[in-house]
Amino acid sequence: MKKVVQINTVANSGSTGRIAEEIGKCAIAHGWESYVAYGRGNPVSASHLIRVGTDMDMRWHGLETRLLDNHGLSSRRATRAFVRRLREIKPDIVHLHNIHGYYLNYEILFDYLAEEGVPVVWTLHDCWSFTGHCSHFIFTKCEQWKSGCLHCAHKRVYPGAVCLSRSAKNYKDKRESFTKPANVTMVPVSHWMEGLLKDSFLSGHKVHCISNGVDVDAFAPLQDRAAARRSLGIGEGRKLILGVSSVWNDSKGLKDFGRIRALLPQECVMVLVGMSPEQARNLPDGITGLGRTRNQQELARWYAAADVFVNPTHADTFPTVNMEALACGTPVVTYAGTGGSEEQVDKLTGRVVPEGDISAMVTAIEDVVARPEMREACRERALRLYNNADRFSEYVDLYEEILRNK
Repeated sequence: MKKVVQINTVANSGSTGRIAEEIGKCAIAHGWESYVAYGRGNPVSASHLIRVGTDMDMRWHGLETRLLDNHGLSSRRATRAFVRRLREIKPDIVHLHNIHGYYLNYEILFDYLAEEGVPVVWTLHDCWSFTGHCSHFIFTKCEQWKSGCLHCAHKRVYPGAVCLSRSAKNYKDKRESFTKPANVTMVPVSHWMEGLLKDSFLSGHKVHCISNGVDVDAFAPLQDRAAARRSLGIGEGRKLILGVSSVWNDSKGLKDFGRIRALLPQECVMVLVGMSPEQARNLPDGITGLGRTRNQQELARWYAAADVFVNPTHADTFPTVNMEALACGTPVVTYAGTGGSEEQVDKLTGRVVPEGDISAMVTAIEDVVARPEMREACRERALRLYNNADRFSEYVDLYEEILRNK
């Protein structure tokens, strides 16, 4: 039986953990034996689970990162033990997701991958793999990752360091390790990320873009949208402007919403989901803040009831929230030039405006709100491009192709 081992910070939780879980289920359905290696938590999975290290190992890795700025270079004993387990399993494919997160030593892992010649699939959910420190650089428009990350402006940002700054050495160490294995297929989840890879030290590896997806059964239009709007307190003639994020901060456009609200007509109702209690209390007049919900049905009802979904993100790889909104039949308005957000929308399903142009954002919102016929096209686009079952199957097809060409 063919074997795949996926490696990620978490298993069957969070966005990346759930993606790994569903890929594992899809692989099992196609006759593979599936393993998921992870760094934290107490998950339950359809795949065989392998924990890398312990809580104490993770805390020590975090301390080393804070003091030495050497993220990914601690957890030595834990990673050696994990590599011994890999040698026992003898996987046909090793599929990497997030190998950062205070649990794994990448030098030890990549020495094993290069020595054994096992084919590697590496899904890039962020930019950490080709920078000297940060997981996202677009918010500050930094381009040092193209040449060497000499002086990192993100030292205190995840994975934060408070003492030494080792970004230039980190860059060289990553480049040396990540280019050692010969059979690596990079899987960016957006064409924006695919473009970045061409300018990075990972450009020599094969690239196969597979976008993320969403559960199009859970996120779907409502049969009685008018009743749902009434139950949510959206009166007749009012327009619901919705924003959703798991974490709200300036990079997600939190301040932009206040400026947008000030220019919209009073009949517009603006709701932001995912707020902390303090953030909700400090919102400008005219904006309602709701806490984070893990209830997909409740979240889908907000998406489907909205007239427009607004995502003024300043840095995002491929926002799940955009796809969830589209699957519920709600058009999206977002910024250009801030990552993969803009490629999720076309002229039939939303609008893309210049980053930070609040006036253009308001005009786009008013334009989309006046075009309810866009809702059908939004759902169709989600079914065609972002059905997660199709995307998971695409990974298994990639596994099979790699083995055929090995």
